[in-house]
Amino acid sequence: MVAYIIAEIEVTDPEAYEEYKKLTPQSIAEYGGTYIARGGTAENLEGDWQPKRVVITQWESVARAKEWLNSEAYRPARAIRNRASISRMIVVEGV
Repeated sequence: MVAYIIAEIEVTDPEAYEEYKKLTPQSIAEYGGTYIARGGTAENLEGDWQPKRVVITQWESVARAKEWLNSEAYRPARAIRNRASISRMIVVEGV
């Protein structure tokens, strides 16, 4: 079943985060993921959620999304993201 990683990102070090953005697409592609949304304008429709940056990726399964997240290919970029931002991330099954 298809799955989506939805990430809310608050960038704390813009220069370092630019490096993260350069490194990440290749690892996502290697694991069969695709971007659905990547940092576009987010507009609140209900509630009080005001995310700074939202990234949504699509995967063939939850298992594959987790494989990517924990992969050697993504490890260097993930370390940069952890230093350069505050992240909240979930994986959800799709339809």
